[in-house]
Amino acid sequence: MEGADQKTTFNQFASDNYAGICPEAWQAMQAANTCFVPSYGDDLWTERACRILREVFETDCQVFFVFNGTAANSLALASLCRSYHSVICHELAHVETDECGAPEFFSNGTKLLHVNGPDGKFDLAEVERVITRRSDIHFPRPKVLSLTQATEVGTVYTPDEIRAASELAGRYGMRVHMDGARFANAVVSLDAAPADITWRAGVDVLCLGGAKNGMAVGEAVVFFDRDLAQEFDYRCKQAGQLASKMRFISAPWIGMLEEGTWLKNARHANNCAALLEQQLAGIAGVTIMYRRQANSVFVEMPEAAVKALRSAGWHFYSFIGSGGARFMCSWQTTERDVHQLADAVCMAIAHNT
Repeated sequence: MEGADQKTTFNQFASDNYAGICPEAWQAMQAANTCFVPSYGDDLWTERACRILREVFETDCQVFFVFNGTAANSLALASLCRSYHSVICHELAHVETDECGAPEFFSNGTKLLHVNGPDGKFDLAEVERVITRRSDIHFPRPKVLSLTQATEVGTVYTPDEIRAASELAGRYGMRVHMDGARFANAVVSLDAAPADITWRAGVDVLCLGGAKNGMAVGEAVVFFDRDLAQEFDYRCKQAGQLASKMRFISAPWIGMLEEGTWLKNARHANNCAALLEQQLAGIAGVTIMYRRQANSVFVEMPEAAVKALRSAGWHFYSFIGSGGARFMCSWQTTERDVHQLADAVCMAIAHNT
């Protein structure tokens, strides 16, 4: 049984969602399980989590907790748009490729317009071309610019890039949404204050990820412009995202944020990915596809080696991004896991090419 457990752990590089609950989040949830508490967020744990998030972002933001990232992104975008509006995002953005049409569904038809750009980040010239190519009543009016931070290919937007994107959006009366499923990884990568890569750079609403960073469930929707949050609680209720026992979603945020665990976990995941990149870059037949700036490494390698790795029980995706194999590290990944994967890649290439 011990060997099976170890194999399950070190053979997993598919997603940071595969990782368990980190001790700090688990303990905070346990601490909220001691007595009768009012429902639907009217409790001390939810109030405290919101207060801590305001301290983290250094502003009086409005905070809501939902079950998952699909709901966070979709409801946030719906709150910024009417059905005849459009959202501009990168062609690889999660809201475009992996939300099963939820943004369109919850906004009653808002159209997603995707643009390209290197390293998973959109080209602002292309964004402006999409904004301005039509202004007639027959075309959905661009209303929101959506950034993914960190991007779907593991790169990060710098403060200057976010500011430039926000300034462009502002010139055309658009709002800025940030999909921050791996926002903590970007904060660590940039060594930046959370405020400097969100509202100070022009972001209106952030969907802050918790599950990929060590929590069991729960994302925070953070409105930096409180006026935009009007009646968002009704959207959450209608969408089945208002938890009756809200404290079990909000309390883990206290454990993650109070002592900096969210950044510690992200730093560890990023460091493991950096080590993996270093190991894989030295293997003949492996090509690193993107700059590693967060907790994922994208590589190209012979298809025979990919099949051999999967046959040996290694779990990773090859349909995310623009091809290649994605190896994702988490708070639970160890250096031993990384070295074993690198050795397995080296052996798979040597024996199958």
